[in-house]
Order: sequence, then structure tokens, then C-alpha cells
Amino acid sequence: MQQSVIYQEWREEFLQEGEQTGTLKEGRSLVLRLLVRRIGEVTPEKRSPIQALSLPQLEALGEALLDFTKPTDLDEWMRSRSVADSESHL
Repeated sequence: MQQSVIYQEWREEFLQEGEQTGTLKEGRSLVLRLLVRRIGEVTPEKRSPIQALSLPQLEALGEALLDFTKPTDLDEWMRSRSVADSESHL
């Protein structure tokens, strides 16, 4: 069974999906830890939308948080992302 083409394709897809999931999970964890160090505790209400971000969005937040100086900077970034997302669906 390990020699079949279908098995090999399925196995490769499964491994790639697992790698992407792990990367996303680690990205979320890193961004949340960096936010705590930069602006203080992140409430569960603020964590939830961060957990829903895609990998490119997490990367953008990771870069943006380097300029954050206060907790409201996160709110402003999330608000601007929501506006940009809603405009892209028009």
C-alpha cells in the first residue's frame, strides 16, 4: 500500500496540511507573546480575533506590533484591517 501513487499523494497532502497548521499555531503563539511584552496583557476578547487571522495577516500584525506603544494601537490595527477587508469584498 505504501507504494501506491494515491497513497503517496494523500500522505504528501496530509504532511503539508499538518505543517501549515503547525506554522499557523506557532505564529499565533509568537504574536500573542510579543503583544504581551509590547503592550501588556491581551484580553480574551482581543485574543479571539487574533486567533482568527490568516498567516499573512499574522505576519502583518507581527510587523505592525513593533511600532505599538499602547494597547489601543492593537485596537486601531484590528479596526483598520476590518475596514480593508470589507472594502476588498466590494
